[in-house]
Amino acid sequence: MSTPESADTIWELVEARAQATPDAVMLIDEADTKLTCVQLRDAALSTAAGLAAMGIGENTPVTWQLPTTIDAVVTSLALARLGALQNPILHIYRERELGVAIRRTRPELVIVPGEWMGTDFEAMTAGVLDSLEGDDVDGAARPCVLSLADGRPTGDAATLAPFAPPDDPATAVRWIYYTSGTTSEPKGVRHTDATLLAGGRGLAAAVDLGADDVGSMAFPYAHIAGPDYLIMCLHSGFPFVLIGAFNPPAAVETYNRYGVTMIGGSTAFYQMFLAEQAKTPGTKFIPTLKLISGGGAPKPPELAARIRDEIGVPVCHGYGMTEVPMIAQGSPRDTEEQLANTEGAPVPGCEVRIVTEDGSVASTGQEGEVRLKGPMVCLGYTDAEATAAAFDDEGWFRTGDLGILRDDGHLALTGRLKDVIIRKGENISAKEVEDLLFTHPKVADVAVIGLPDEDRGERVAAVVERAEGDDDLTFAEMSAHLNAAGLMTRKIPEQLEVVEALPRNETLRKVLKFKLRETYADVPWTPEPR
Repeated sequence: MSTPESADTIWELVEARAQATPDAVMLIDEADTKLTCVQLRDAALSTAAGLAAMGIGENTPVTWQLPTTIDAVVTSLALARLGALQNPILHIYRERELGVAIRRTRPELVIVPGEWMGTDFEAMTAGVLDSLEGDDVDGAARPCVLSLADGRPTGDAATLAPFAPPDDPATAVRWIYYTSGTTSEPKGVRHTDATLLAGGRGLAAAVDLGADDVGSMAFPYAHIAGPDYLIMCLHSGFPFVLIGAFNPPAAVETYNRYGVTMIGGSTAFYQMFLAEQAKTPGTKFIPTLKLISGGGAPKPPELAARIRDEIGVPVCHGYGMTEVPMIAQGSPRDTEEQLANTEGAPVPGCEVRIVTEDGSVASTGQEGEVRLKGPMVCLGYTDAEATAAAFDDEGWFRTGDLGILRDDGHLALTGRLKDVIIRKGENISAKEVEDLLFTHPKVADVAVIGLPDEDRGERVAAVVERAEGDDDLTFAEMSAHLNAAGLMTRKIPEQLEVVEALPRNETLRKVLKFKLRETYADVPWTPEPR
């Protein structure tokens, strides 16, 4: 019998946790529904039997578009029990993204929630399928659509065949996730149970929580971070609260009701939590809170310091991506300096190599592209050409991120390969300028981009999200602030744009820099003295 520490598949982890702590609560929702570990297993078995009766079995492709609910978790675990090929789709996506996923995955079944937050998902899916019937989908049959509006399908678990894990869990693809958010062309990422288990266990090792803790999931469960978090909780044996639609005051009330000890999301969530804390100065807004954890977007050091000072807990920021769900993760064991200035140490099993522009392996403290090996790295993409381009000649996965491995073993990200602005032949890190600008009181958030320029190749532009209650940042104020911080003049942005809100994706609220480049590429610009 497997243990939570030794399980080779996600279903075996569910079984092991139900054996180890059957009566411990694992899932909680906003409506006070709770499932213990054994109830979670039994609900998934019953749902698996219902799905099996519909013809779902090993390697059956199934697309599901479900919000962050107990139904979503149970359904995904039921599909894991059957060995289906799962294609989770974020519930915030609409016709275009759903159509891409269905066209490429060619599922036999699409599972939707019925109506949710004003959207009729069953009708939307039917419309997408109607629009695809005229497309070339290699003669694939129209998939069935299953709505969970009236509950999950159920059956007698005794009718299920015994669970048969794949011969090699590390090579049996069971999950297809589509990249999204910062580029316009999604890619289908191929994951196994083993890659997701390695990511979740890496997160568990870093945050070091146990049976007395209570976690929370306010981001989409269909995101790659969903199984990451679930696996962490199943591995370590503590429950988490699911938030279907994140509203800060309501979420904080729910967190307090259940004594949540770990909250998070991304830097945008951090800022919302700071706003909630400001409503009760001098009193921690969630008294039981131990740490804030998240990832998905850069974390300015100033933001980590503010949370430590105002909320009184560490920000354990992490680094992962759809292709590699967990790479490095801050830990409550880290120093304040490490938490502020790094993404933490690489998690167990993740090998990190920094490669310089000339292709050589960087020395400690030298900047270069972050490349990875380890059991949490995906098996590539559904597109063979994309897969070939993603790995170097030695099998290291190319992240496209720039970083430094410090002498303390921690990883510090310094930007993106495509986010380096080349002005008159000189490389300028957008992140360096962003971190400094973020400290200005009139800046709620900022994105620094390169824009085409006939004389310079690229010029440096700062797009600033105005801080609530403040006047707009002026060009002179920006220049004075960066000069005072010691930034060389050539790195100070030559263009400043102030906006009400930066464009973001709807998962972890990453800023969409390609949208900003599109918006400002042809906007008339008059130079000002820096």
